[in-house]
Amino acid sequence: MSNVDRHDGLGADSRGVEFYFQYRIVHNRPGLLGDIASLLGMLGFNIMKLANVSEDGRGFLLKSERAETAELLKTIVRSLDDIEMVALRQPSLRDRIALRHGRYIERGDDEMRTYRFVRDELGVLVDFLGELLKRPGRQVIGVRGQPRVGKTESIVAASVYANKRWTFVSSTLLKQTLLKELPDENFSSGGFVYIIDGAVTSLRGDETHMRVVDEVIGLQSPIVIEHPDIFVKHTRFDWSFFDMVIELRRHPQELIESEAYEQEAARWQE
Repeated sequence: MSNVDRHDGLGADSRGVEFYFQYRIVHNRPGLLGDIASLLGMLGFNIMKLANVSEDGRGFLLKSERAETAELLKTIVRSLDDIEMVALRQPSLRDRIALRHGRYIERGDDEMRTYRFVRDELGVLVDFLGELLKRPGRQVIGVRGQPRVGKTESIVAASVYANKRWTFVSSTLLKQTLLKELPDENFSSGGFVYIIDGAVTSLRGDETHMRVVDEVIGLQSPIVIEHPDIFVKHTRFDWSFFDMVIELRRHPQELIESEAYEQEAARWQE
């Protein structure tokens, strides 16, 4: 399970415990939502947020002063005919984003650490990535996508959302960048997001640039690597180096193909 799907540690405080509750509607009758809200109130839950998270599903952010009431809610819901419980747990980041935007972030079927977006969902992507970048310590996030789909712009916007500055270790935005040294010691603080173009670094980076990459990797700061497939192919790092991968497409059926971009990157400055 990805750390995005584990509870985010924000659930317990002196005023109670938070839960994410989601159900699927089996029989959509008039007054159903009111009945569920009344049930939650009788059990002592405060409804902090409510949203439709799918065509037939509703999600709630609940708070209770007694954690044991969750088991009672679970028992009662199992006896109801009109709804089917999907989840009752401490809220994860995916749960909170679903409540905020009314949809769940798509997750790869065979890669538990892969999360998928299309361009129409850039607001959701920036929200999601921004919340990740707020977390302390080092995390390495790969971002896949065809050229000019909006990867770099989304990473920069997410850095702003997280109230962090960003620096391009390597990039092709506006001009080709290959950092040869970290400008000053402030760049080693946790207030920065380091952005690496995996193709530029692995195909055009010299020994001096790779030393900077190694220095960045040793920092307790978030690192976002575009074109992670090319980076893995041409460096000593493998997929275990990444905490998660985000995919961005123009439409759900778009193929992400790195070969053409890899060949283009290899020809730069020839």
